[in-house]
Amino acid sequence: MVLLTTDLGDLGIPFKGKVREAYDLGDRLFIITTDRISAFDVVMANGIPDKGRVLNQMSAFWFNKFADVVPHHMISVEDKDVADIVGAYISDLKGRCMISRKAKPLTIECVARGYIAGSLFKEYRKDGGTVHGLDLPDGLHDGSRLPEPIFTPATKAEEGHDENISYKKAVDMVGAEVATQARDWTLKLYSLAAEHAEKSGLILADTKFEFGLTDDGLIWIDEALSPDSSRYWEASLYQPGGAQPSFDKQYVRDYLETLNWNKQPPGPELPDDVVMKTRAKYVEAFERITGQKFAD
Repeated sequence: MVLLTTDLGDLGIPFKGKVREAYDLGDRLFIITTDRISAFDVVMANGIPDKGRVLNQMSAFWFNKFADVVPHHMISVEDKDVADIVGAYISDLKGRCMISRKAKPLTIECVARGYIAGSLFKEYRKDGGTVHGLDLPDGLHDGSRLPEPIFTPATKAEEGHDENISYKKAVDMVGAEVATQARDWTLKLYSLAAEHAEKSGLILADTKFEFGLTDDGLIWIDEALSPDSSRYWEASLYQPGGAQPSFDKQYVRDYLETLNWNKQPPGPELPDDVVMKTRAKYVEAFERITGQKFAD
């Protein structure tokens, strides 16, 4: 069973992101993580079985683990609480729902990087070590470990790709106090999570956090250190100088690069082998990080 969309009638029309659908309950949000998968900012025609459950339960693990470090939005992921909201137990929703506090999301995304890869490496190769006001050393390769973790905020694009910005630009967008708190929390969470991942034989190369404002101040929202928002690498195979074996959408991206597709919507349908290999990577990441057996 693959869940690509939801319709909960009396709960109204949800806000739909690339993967999540959020229903407004007035004082709370009811968030459902579907099995949709996107690549190159385009949602594919078919999904990955159990992907939504993996993401939701992995986020719950991290929110619980760091609850004493940073306040977060999660209230419950218990299926009995979900049933109380929707009025019945619905098997399709098992393990993929989160009841959350409401917050006003910041207009920036907060990215921590312990290694240089992806968009930042492309910009580093083009512009040098001072890209976005960062003081990066010379001679870094794709996948190189950085001397210390760095904070690289980004804009949130309504369409297309997010764009890396300088810390100064982030301050201009959200204010110095909020930007400082978001930066400090981002680097703290990254360092603690990277230490935990290392014990599981994984490298947390980088990760993206979202924060939102409430009447009580800033809180951690959205998802937490999932394979959709984080770059996990196999530590035993790590070798800087190119792409690393990863626990995310690697099979999807690799397949799409073989197609004559312009990377514009609609997304193509993924073949069964790509779907099942991707599912296996998501499940493996969950089990190694949480130490729990994934129950589908």
